[in-house]
Amino acid sequence: MTLTQDRRTELLGGCPLFGGVRPEDLAAIAERAIEVDFPTDHVIARQGEIGTGLFVVIEGTVRVVRDGEELARLGVGDFFGEMSVIDGLPRVAQENPTIGLAILRGLSARLRARTEPPQH
Repeated sequence: MTLTQDRRTELLGGCPLFGGVRPEDLAAIAERAIEVDFPTDHVIARQGEIGTGLFVVIEGTVRVVRDGEELARLGVGDFFGEMSVIDGLPRVAQENPTIGLAILRGLSARLRARTEPPQH
């Protein structure tokens, strides 16, 4: 699948990780984003390897497996590999503080959801 610049921007805007990022910044990220198709059952990232970037699922599903145990299934709009954006590697998100802040908010929400009881 080949996505247009506008479609990449739209997909990134729908990803919770980029909530609060200005449209022009989303467009800048989308301009640098690389579209990659993976075949079924392809290992995208392997435990213990150095990160290769941030991934946003735009079609299909991704299984998250650690030590042979499936931890989660990710679908359209979900993301993974975000830690490699934060741990000092040169990434687009570090060029603008609002993008970095949005990523940190997304990480915080994910961590809170896994470690705290649901709020009613």
